[in-house]
Amino acid sequence: VQLQASGGGLVQAGGSLRLSCAVSGRPFGPYGMAWFRQAPGKEREFVASIYRSGSTTARQYADSVKDRFTISRDNAENTMYLRMNNLKPEDTAVYYCAASRRIGGLPSIRGNDYWGKGTQVTVSS
Repeated sequence: VQLQASGGGLVQAGGSLRLSCAVSGRPFGPYGMAWFRQAPGKEREFVASIYRSGSTTARQYADSVKDRFTISRDNAENTMYLRMNNLKPEDTAVYYCAASRRIGGLPSIRGNDYWGKGTQVTVSS
């Protein structure tokens, strides 16, 4: 299983970016996925997750990004997205996507999950 994150870049405060995470090597739908980020000198932290909950799609967000970021997935394209609006300098970090190894599971920072290489997001003030 391979995850490829893309879409990072340099943007001014208040701007927007959309990150993508393409998954290959297994069916996409049944597994929970998430975005994490790591700023220089800081621990990696949770950003958002998306998973199937019964017949619906559930989403969770860190408080720091709620109402600004939107996580989504296109099962037909095997791709997860993170739309980031109203970006702030404190959003500057390397963003990583991760996928659970278990059907119905969610990836965690120290879990034995699949991780992609990160994509750098830099927000200037």
